[in-house]
Amino acid sequence: MKDNLFQGFAATAAGRGESPFLVPESGDPLRYADLDGATARLANVLVERGVKPGDRVAAQVAKSPEAVLLYLASLRAGAVYLPLNTAYTDAELDYFLGDAEPALVVVDPKRQDGVAALDGARGRALATLDAAGRGGLTDDAGNADPAFATVARDPDDLAAILYTSGTTGRSKGAMLTHGNLASNAAALVEAWGITADDVLLHALPIYHVHGLFVALNTALLAGSAVRFLPKFDAKQALGLLPDCTMMMGVPTFYTRLLAEDGLTPETCAHMRLFVAGSAPLLAETLERFERRTGHRVLERYGMSETGMICSNPLDGERRPGAVGPPLPGVRVRVRDEGGSIAPPDTAGVLEVKGPNVFKGYWRMPEKTAQEFTDDGWFVTGDVARIESDGYVRIVGRSKDLVISGGYNVYPKEVEDVIDRLDGVDESAVIGVPHPDFGEGVVAVVVPEPGATLDEGAIIKASRRSLAAYKTPKRVLFADALPRNAMGKVQKNVLREEHKGVFAS
Repeated sequence: MKDNLFQGFAATAAGRGESPFLVPESGDPLRYADLDGATARLANVLVERGVKPGDRVAAQVAKSPEAVLLYLASLRAGAVYLPLNTAYTDAELDYFLGDAEPALVVVDPKRQDGVAALDGARGRALATLDAAGRGGLTDDAGNADPAFATVARDPDDLAAILYTSGTTGRSKGAMLTHGNLASNAAALVEAWGITADDVLLHALPIYHVHGLFVALNTALLAGSAVRFLPKFDAKQALGLLPDCTMMMGVPTFYTRLLAEDGLTPETCAHMRLFVAGSAPLLAETLERFERRTGHRVLERYGMSETGMICSNPLDGERRPGAVGPPLPGVRVRVRDEGGSIAPPDTAGVLEVKGPNVFKGYWRMPEKTAQEFTDDGWFVTGDVARIESDGYVRIVGRSKDLVISGGYNVYPKEVEDVIDRLDGVDESAVIGVPHPDFGEGVVAVVVPEPGATLDEGAIIKASRRSLAAYKTPKRVLFADALPRNAMGKVQKNVLREEHKGVFAS
């Protein structure tokens, strides 16, 4: 693999010629032969708009082949790609732009004026790209030079920043290097046996580690074809499965497929691998899917800061409730409550070390230092057990992060919005089991004395400040929140008390 991640992809593309890379819902496929010229034109546009090596390119754009080309062109130009969730509100976007200080911000044309008015966007170049791949960016690319000398990068140079949620403070920018992304893609291609003969069904968003780095980086490295859908629709996916060999999805995809009568062994006969991640897959879902299709879903585990860490094996036991052994080149260990390295089958905080582990948090050296041990292991914050044969089981989280539909939700951010509402004394936000989203966001609210609050009104008010996936799906009311002797809210008590709120 070359030092600039793009060079590794380009080497694969050179051997694939006219073979399809992205096959969109409609329109012509993007061929591997197209990648060199298309990314060169966009890289030239980035440079013309003032992007220099090391500069950030922020993109809050809909999923399209052109958006993928923007990612690749950013790598090629030596820039740092900053994908942003399309559901982020202006207030959320303002923070990310102010913190990352991108040289260029790419948004949907409909949002251009609103984004331009944000404090975080002032003085930054703006470009547009819509869901159909049209906008000022591609207009300029049409007239740009189809040749571009890929900028040399060291493995330790930044390739991307992914903002990730925590349980205290604002979102943190995880700095991922060319070496991080290259090593993780290579490990996954090896672990999952991905080849140029594979056809990946891709219905994930591309502003997230799963859809962008796990799915697309591995396809690019292996030379696979990708059926590229704007979003997941169970009926549409069923219709495409006979033409595909792989699918990567969040647990929600699998629960929705199970609701379709057409999910049969015959429909899945051409498939060789179903992968699930971004949220825990219920053992019941895994077993039901195997009974219906003859395929046992492969569950894996990772984080924005590390890419993928563990995976159940391609050949071997895919153990319910486990995320498998660590990937090639990745090491894991568990520390018990006393700080000692825990023996097998003992729960503790999971730590990881390997070429996949990020460089640190953007402009947060103290936070970065806190998250690494003295001997260089990254502390994930997840509570796990490593079984005697190396399989890892995630048994809880030391942090109160909620993962709903594969997206991280930072409880304090939601609580801050709800606590500002009239009549609210305080709130606590938790995640509880949800049959569709893995975890559903639930707010437990204590009203002020004499106040009358309405669940629907709180949800509606929250939605004005929060992305839809962060907005509570249920609001419950309580006279008081449970606390320990130190006054800390006991969210574990709330999760246990309300674990059946989404039960059918």
